[in-house]
Amino acid sequence: MKNTNVRLVDVDSENWYECCKLEVTDNQKDFIEPNAISILQSKFEPSLKPYAIYLEDKVAGFLMYNSVEEELDGYWIYRIMIDKDYQGKGIGKAATELMLSEMANALKAKKIIVGYHPDNEGAHQLYSSLGFVDEGNRFGKEMAVIKYIED
Repeated sequence: MKNTNVRLVDVDSENWYECCKLEVTDNQKDFIEPNAISILQSKFEPSLKPYAIYLEDKVAGFLMYNSVEEELDGYWIYRIMIDKDYQGKGIGKAATELMLSEMANALKAKKIIVGYHPDNEGAHQLYSSLGFVDEGNRFGKEMAVIKYIED
């Protein structure tokens, strides 16, 4: 499903609290930090870029990436989540595509990496559908998958 009503908006004084109220399903809670932690982390690590994911005029999710290269010589996606009431509508994929485009254009990123727990089927399906590949990189309990951006 192509969702053209999805947009990314910087987390700011108008939407931060809405981001903090978002929730994942019970079986997803072990896979992701609360958005409040991520937003606070971004205040102490200015290279982290947090965004509210909007579906039309409603905050439906949250994402955050690092604007400097890290491990594996790439740019990392730190968080992406869609509120449990908005899941299954293509919003996560549309938001991730927007984020990947922004990272490729603004950062000139050629290598984008995301880590997730191997049991997180939703993350696996999303990243596989967007062309991320598993090259066997592991960081603790997480696997790291890579997307190479071509010119």
